Amino acid sequence: MLDRRFILENVDLVQQNCEIRGVKADVPRFAQLETERRTLQQEIEELSRQANAVSKSIGKAKDDAERESRKQEGRRLREEKDQKQADIDRISAEGDAIYNRIPNLTHAETPHGGEEASQELRRGAIEVRPMSFPILDHVALAEQHKLVDFEGGARIAGHGFYFLKNEAVLLELALQHFTIDLLVKEGFTPMITPDLARNEIVQGVGFVPRGPETQIYSIENHDLNLVATAEITLGGLYAGQVLEEEQLPIKLCGISHCYRTEAGAAGRASRGLYRVHQFTKVEMFAFTLPNQSEDMHNYLCNLECEIFDSLGLPYKVLDIASGDLGGPAYRKFDLEAWMPGRGSEGEYGEVTSTSNCTDYQARRLNIRYKKKGEKGTDFVHTLNGTAVANSRAIIAILENCQQADGSIIIPEVLQKYVGKERIGAVE
Repeated sequence: MLDRRFILENVDLVQQNCEIRGVKADVPRFAQLETERRTLQQEIEELSRQANAVSKSIGKAKDDAERESRKQEGRRLREEKDQKQADIDRISAEGDAIYNRIPNLTHAETPHGGEEASQELRRGAIEVRPMSFPILDHVALAEQHKLVDFEGGARIAGHGFYFLKNEAVLLELALQHFTIDLLVKEGFTPMITPDLARNEIVQGVGFVPRGPETQIYSIENHDLNLVATAEITLGGLYAGQVLEEEQLPIKLCGISHCYRTEAGAAGRASRGLYRVHQFTKVEMFAFTLPNQSEDMHNYLCNLECEIFDSLGLPYKVLDIASGDLGGPAYRKFDLEAWMPGRGSEGEYGEVTSTSNCTDYQARRLNIRYKKKGEKGTDFVHTLNGTAVANSRAIIAILENCQQADGSIIIPEVLQKYVGKERIGAVE
């Protein structure tokens, strides 16, 4: 969330920012309500002061008549205070509904528009490999080599669930091991995170835990939700905490299952492993000083690039347009890997994303830092980045590394973890 005072002092800027991000929020109305709320709060504090003074004076009354008069004055002041508090509650409910819709500010270099306005920044070190044989998509390859059981997953849990089998299991574990090894060398603390989080943490990070628009699975009769990403649990780790300036930046990498309803997802582009209800991911998360976050954002993006360059997979980096950022992100970069079996002639598909959320999440989660020898605290900046989402990385590996004989070459950096160089062969 944005600072309320900042919004009051920059109504036009914040309203314009909402518009370029496609968010419907009446910022002038919020400013009006917030001003009224603050005025009423001051009046309530003054009424409380007066009521306390009257209460203390009752014992000093000269007679019963004066005592009763002062009691009546005290009751009048408390009733007036209660009425103003009811007004505050009403105003706050309307104002908070607007406030919670206001997104983060937007980086000056972010392109404006919807998804189609996102701009390509660069391509990876690996070029798209021409294939002179019939290209199979990952679903056909998985069936051929007995790597994924979609039908079994559907029988057990419904469409969008699956069993990984044989070398697909080894690939998933290899991706995790390779990625964690790389990130630990970069100074990240490895973690395996809870699969559940409370409503306040989910909301604080910026997800909607309940309601018709949610992508989150919630637990009935409990204040708990299955996490859509380790961003939720890693981001909530220091909720309500005050960190020391010397601790920052803090770099974490978390392995977690991810659960998403994927409501409305359909079509050929979503088939197979691309858009599923459960997958495993290694997530990067950083807590930084405000002046560190832009450099950290570029660093996280470069690490994502290093991972996919090491896997030998072609990709492009996109600067995501304002209308596709989501509420918390100030700026977001996506990596889209080439998937030759996607669509009729191959397409790029999103495999990672990294966002600089500045102090937007930290305000919601109340994560602060203090400087040595100085009074007061400030909000940290938070950043997140997908190191590897295993299901989509497996798609890119299977489709890009397929050979004319039907086998699949395992990326060299994963071979020591998998224990073999290739998957199968068809005569």
